[in-house]
Amino acid sequence: MELLIEIWEDIKLFFLELSSFIIKTLHLSFLKMEEQKGVVVSALYRQRGKMSRQLTHSGMAALTAIGIIMAPLIAQEFPGKNVNPWEISAAPTVLSASTEDPGIDTQISSKVRDSIIDYEVATGDTIKSIALKFDVSVDTIRWQNNLTNDKIKVGQILKILPVTGIAHKVQKGDTVYSISKKYDSDAQAIVDFPFNSFSNDETFELAIGQIIIVPDGVMPQPTVTPRIRQTTPNAGTVVASGQFVWPTAGTITQRFSWYHPGLDIANRGLPGVVAADAGQVIYAGWDGTGYGNMVLIDHGNGFKTRYGHLSQISVISGQSVGRGSTVGKMGSTGHSTGPHTHFEIYLNGGRVNPLNYLR
Repeated sequence: MELLIEIWEDIKLFFLELSSFIIKTLHLSFLKMEEQKGVVVSALYRQRGKMSRQLTHSGMAALTAIGIIMAPLIAQEFPGKNVNPWEISAAPTVLSASTEDPGIDTQISSKVRDSIIDYEVATGDTIKSIALKFDVSVDTIRWQNNLTNDKIKVGQILKILPVTGIAHKVQKGDTVYSISKKYDSDAQAIVDFPFNSFSNDETFELAIGQIIIVPDGVMPQPTVTPRIRQTTPNAGTVVASGQFVWPTAGTITQRFSWYHPGLDIANRGLPGVVAADAGQVIYAGWDGTGYGNMVLIDHGNGFKTRYGHLSQISVISGQSVGRGSTVGKMGSTGHSTGPHTHFEIYLNGGRVNPLNYLR
């Protein structure tokens, strides 16, 4: 028995000594490796950048080669769908700007025009028939072509705006606010028109000499009084159809159109915004596409409603809300020129004119 104990003690001592030896050896090796690594790193640092161009070009060439080799293999995974990339049309596709809900789509009119066009008067044309043809007002054609009467002749070239309104050439000191005031329009309408460009998209700065379209603008005349815009009922007021209630109170500053698929209601008092109908909040938060603080509600019957540019949000995603319950407060967040609520109604994924449901 004593012999076994002695043997066990010798074994323990052996392993203790072996462990100590291994630890010391590894420690010394680590220190040597650190010294060698420092030498290598210093050398690389001194030579930095010399091979960057060659490495970049080689890497791009390798990626291109891999793509060429792999393309036929990938295409074979989709029987009957083989596509020659050199035969694909480069025609642009219009996509929905909304990303938080795949079920929502933007319906764009086939009459979209992005600029002023020339039209040659044909036999039988009148100012009224041309206005109907291009879906603009008669006054829009008169103002753009400096017509003092409605007499036109065959072969005459008329300038036709893409929408009803005014074309304005920017002068020194002009802003979207001064231009909208001059033509009794709304600054937000100028910003929302998709083919108006700005030197600074955050401040809506304009460049001298550029042409700006002022949607629904009217030519200033000394004897003309400013237009009276529609004022909405109080928020929560039930409409005649009984389906929706007004989401907020204020003045309607911009109506539904192909480039503005909603209703703008402005009020400097920043009133509350309520749900137009009962439903479930499917998004409540910041939207990076221009709506700013935004709430989106699914009403469960094919309808959805959106409330944009809020200064405050009072609900959270997933929350159930009743008709007329507060969802937020009017504001000017996102792509906005002043306090207002942008209200949209969706039916089966497509935007529809809110005034068709709020009257």
